[in-house]
Amino acid sequence: MLRRLLSLSRPLYWLYERRLLKEVRKGPMPRHLGLILDGNRRYARALGLSPTQGHEFGVQKAYEVLEWCLEMGIKTVTVWVFSTDNFRRPPEEVETLMRLFVREAERMAEDHRILEHQVQVRVIGRREGFSEEVLRALERLEERTRSHRGMVLNIALGYGGREEIVDAVKRLLLDAEERGLSPKELAERLTPEDIARHLYTAGLPDPDFIVRTSGEIRLSGFLLWQSAYSEFYFADVLWPEFRKIDFLRALRSYQARERRFGR
Repeated sequence: MLRRLLSLSRPLYWLYERRLLKEVRKGPMPRHLGLILDGNRRYARALGLSPTQGHEFGVQKAYEVLEWCLEMGIKTVTVWVFSTDNFRRPPEEVETLMRLFVREAERMAEDHRILEHQVQVRVIGRREGFSEEVLRALERLEERTRSHRGMVLNIALGYGGREEIVDAVKRLLLDAEERGLSPKELAERLTPEDIARHLYTAGLPDPDFIVRTSGEIRLSGFLLWQSAYSEFYFADVLWPEFRKIDFLRALRSYQARERRFGR
C-alpha cells in the first residue's frame, strides 16, 4: 500500500517542482549563495551506517546542488565542507575525510561540469593540519581551474569565521608595516573595506543568501564578517536528503524578502 502511494505521489512532486522552477526563474537570484552542509553523520546513523558512508552521500548531494546552482545562474557559491573544529572529531573519521578530499579534488579537476561551465574553484580556510597529499590535490584543482571565468566555487576547508578575521587583521598589520605605517597611523585610517580586502573572499561579493540544512538554527561562525546583511534560510532536512524542491523553496523565500541593508 505504501509503495503504491509513493508511486502515485511521484508525478505530483514532478509537476510541483516544474511549476516551482518556472516561478523561481522569474525572480532575482542571489549573486553569492552560502551553503552550510550539515547532517551527513545524522543521516548515516538513522540508516544504521557509518559516518564515512554519510559523508559519501553528502559528496554526491554537493555535486547535485552544484548543478542546480549552475542551472539557476548563481555566480558565486561558497560551501562549508570542513571547519577548524572538525579536526577534533575521532581520528579515524578525520583520516577518512582527508582521503575523501584528495579523491574529490582529483575528480573535480576533470569533472565535465566544472570544465564545461568554466567553474573556478577556490579553497578558502587555514591549511595547517592538512597533509601534503591533501594540499597538493587542492592546489592542483585550483591551478586547473584558475583561468575559468564562469561560476566561482569556494570550498571552505579548515575554515572558521573568527580565524578568518584574525588572519585578515594579521595580513593588514603586516601590509601596514611594509608600507611604513605606525600602529597609530593605521588606526586613524582603518576602514571596514581595509579588513574586507584581506579576507579569504576578497574581491567577491558578500553572500546575499545563506542556507543551512539539518534544522540547526545558527551560523557556527560561517562567513561571520561577510554575512552582516545576508538573508538566512534554515532547512529541516539533513544535507543528503536536500531535494531540488527544498532548494527552490529556499530561493523562493529569498525572493519574497525585501532587503534594506540597514536603511
